[in-house]
Amino acid sequence: MLIEGRNSVEQAINGNGTVDKVLIAHNLRDQNLLNEIKQSGVTYQFVDKAALDKISKTKNHQGIVAYVTNYQYFDLKDIIDRAYENGKQPLLLILDGIEDPHNLGNIIRTAECLGVDGLILPKHRSVTVNDTAMRVSQGAASNVRICKVVNINQEIQKLKDQGFWVYGVELGGMPLNKVNLKGPLVLVMGSEGRGIHQLTRKLVDGIVTIPLRGKVNSLNVGSAAAIALYEVNRQRGL
Repeated sequence: MLIEGRNSVEQAINGNGTVDKVLIAHNLRDQNLLNEIKQSGVTYQFVDKAALDKISKTKNHQGIVAYVTNYQYFDLKDIIDRAYENGKQPLLLILDGIEDPHNLGNIIRTAECLGVDGLILPKHRSVTVNDTAMRVSQGAASNVRICKVVNINQEIQKLKDQGFWVYGVELGGMPLNKVNLKGPLVLVMGSEGRGIHQLTRKLVDGIVTIPLRGKVNSLNVGSAAAIALYEVNRQRGL
């Protein structure tokens, strides 16, 4: 997998993934980043900018790209155990059928910034953590624990049995800011077109809705996730 740009490469080097090789333009002047690369022990090579232009998919590589091992997904139990070990009430985000890697990348970046302990993706009919998602996440995917599960509904039931409150974020529910979001929590975000699947909607503890005041009655899933996670942090005093 190829990732591009200074921030993305820096996050990959300092994150949980495996960086195979970094290619650096001869004219790169970011000495702090160069020092980090050298100290990390990662294999690196200086090349002409034209070489980076040729392999770049974004055409905005900022003078540096890295080849990383495809994203290694985590085990959900390990994600939850790690949160408790760190003294946290776990915060999980389920993405129910997100198909656009740009949306996934934005959500990953938001999740990393707002303290999400883990993202849960279905194994089928869902986007994967690919080059685009990695690039859009600006390297945050290297610091976010993501797992894949066969059946979202079965996992939701298991989480409820473990004491988690599970809320779908969608229109037609309780105002988000009127719901207690302080305990072990799972937020479910639906796909771009269909929203949350009907069976999943019936299984969650409730639907929470972001109050809107404009003429447009819906938000992009990435924006909705950001607002919902901010409200969680606000309630928890973080």
